[in-house]
Amino acid sequence: MERFASSRVGGWFFVNVANRIDPPLLRLSRGRVSIAVGQPVLLLTTRGARTGQPRSTPLLYGSDGDRLVLVASKAGSPQHPAWYRNLKAHPEVEVIVSGRSGRYRAREAEGEERERLWTSAVEQYSGYGVYQGRARGRRIPVVVLEPA
Repeated sequence: MERFASSRVGGWFFVNVANRIDPPLLRLSRGRVSIAVGQPVLLLTTRGARTGQPRSTPLLYGSDGDRLVLVASKAGSPQHPAWYRNLKAHPEVEVIVSGRSGRYRAREAEGEERERLWTSAVEQYSGYGVYQGRARGRRIPVVVLEPA
């Protein structure tokens, strides 16, 4: 599954297809069921940067204590994902994830913290390293969600 997800076709599938199927699965199962079998997936709800309307996106995540860690890879696209732009404009978010759902405040990791979290994310899912190579010079952001 990881090899497929890190390929161009797999990245397209997860960005364009799974992102439409996973939200209802994650809501109905309270964060327990996702298309990405074997990977930790949460449902992030942000407010649109321009519209203020709720936008939900399923994402792989990691943990760092009581914090959740997201990687704004968009499968290696040269542009940041919409959810990242949304949380930069409105950092208060809601998360559905098995056992840890609730409100969080988002911030971008920087410096040593970012490097440590990036290394951990690549160990969890090696596709992030592939995506960084595809991102055409864009430094892929690492986002920390702290309980609100």
